[in-house]
Order: sequence, then C-alpha cells, then structure tokens
Amino acid sequence: MTKVAVVFHSGYGHTMKQAESVAKGANATLISIDAEGNITDAEWETLHQADAIIFGSPTYMGTVTWQFKKFADASSKAWFTQQWRNKIFGGFTNSASMNGDKHSTIHYFITLAMQHSGIWVGTGLMPSNTKAAKRDDVNYIGSFAGAMMQTPSDADVAEVNIGDLETAKLFGENIAEVASKFNFAKSR
Repeated sequence: MTKVAVVFHSGYGHTMKQAESVAKGANATLISIDAEGNITDAEWETLHQADAIIFGSPTYMGTVTWQFKKFADASSKAWFTQQWRNKIFGGFTNSASMNGDKHSTIHYFITLAMQHSGIWVGTGLMPSNTKAAKRDDVNYIGSFAGAMMQTPSDADVAEVNIGDLETAKLFGENIAEVASKFNFAKSR
C-alpha cells in the first residue's frame, strides 16, 4: 500500500481545511507543524517511511510561514543522507488574495523537494477558465504546479471555498495515484 504524508502549517485554520481535503483525496496521514515550527520524532519517522510527501503552508508575505521554514530547515538531516531521495512530492497553499504571490510558495516547495532529490507532481487538473466558470469550480485559480486556495482575510474557517476544497481533494488523489504507479514501477 502506498503511504502518503501531508505535512503542513496553518495559522488560522483555513489551510488546515485545505490539508484535510488533500489528505482525504490521498488517503494520507496528516502532520501538523505546531505554532513553534516543530513536529514530533514519530512524525519525522512517518515522513521517512512515506512514499509521497505533500507540503502545505499559507502564503504569508510572498512565501511559507516561518513555522514551515523551521520545519524545512530541520529536514536538512534527511537531506544530508538523501533519506527522501526519489519520493513523490507535491504542495498546496492558501492566501487571502486571489493571486497573493502563491506561486512563490509553490516554487519554494518545489525547490525543497528538488533539494531532497524528489519527484514533483502537480495538480493534474485543467483550469476553469471559460466565461461560464464560477468561483466554486474546480481549479478556478488555475494552478498546475500545486493546489491553490483563496480565502478572504475576514472569512471564517467554515467559509472556505468548496471548489478550492474539491481542488485540494483531487490534487491529493493525483499525488496518491502517481505514487502508486511509481511504486509499482520500482517493484518490477
């Protein structure tokens, strides 16, 4: 069975909703980075054993939160031994603005995955970009590199966009599917 882990930080709960949707789609284990930027030893072991790792963070000031950055810096121990080499990776983010420089965060995740000698997987989703498109459509924000979500700064956690949550779920499904195919090919 393919093991997928979603490691994320959420400042106010909106990105946690996105993480839960990604995890649901990927049938993944959720690992929440705490307010001090830490995860437990057992959670590090879950990441080491995973076939795929999906990163998540809100986009603050054009990149990941400091808590996620602290986690990323701590992953240098796994980097030094190339413990995550050839794992499947993906990433997701949320910000209050429609654009909000979310691609800077996704590119940060891609760079982190590449430093770990990983294999990046995008959304696998076509954008909703016709005149008939509605804000609740899947991949309305139109990202291929990773799942993106937009939540107004004054929105409650319960007001997260349903189309963005469905996008996150489908993204998780795509990561799990690719990881499963990759594992099958490795075992042959």
